[in-house]
Amino acid sequence: MFKRIDHVEIVPTDAERTINFYVDIIGFKIQSRNEINMPPMKEVIYLKLGDTVIEIMSIDNPEPKSEAPWKVGYRALALEVEDMSKAVAYMESKKIPITWGPADLGEVLRAEIQDPDGLIIELRQWKKQSTQSLT
Repeated sequence: MFKRIDHVEIVPTDAERTINFYVDIIGFKIQSRNEINMPPMKEVIYLKLGDTVIEIMSIDNPEPKSEAPWKVGYRALALEVEDMSKAVAYMESKKIPITWGPADLGEVLRAEIQDPDGLIIELRQWKKQSTQSLT
């Protein structure tokens, strides 16, 4: 019945700044931009990386995110990387701080960065060459 996660929605403080981060730093491509006439929603932008899609929702005056580190809700977006050392060096060259890790967790290497609004992005390198499943 259910097939897969279709996309993840993000409501940023500044849609253009967030789009630039995901496109210029992470490597997503803009798939589409659609103006929406449903205040406070102004625009919906779809970004794609491989078969992963993020929907950026441009909203007038969104409420700030909670600062509680362990709140109920989605915690992080996880991106698989080919080589953790290269990914960390790349982020540092772009002045994007590594906020946690990298750490060796057995089957994986894991680190974290944050997007412009402080949303957590996990960087994960599976030690085996093939993509792993968490099932």
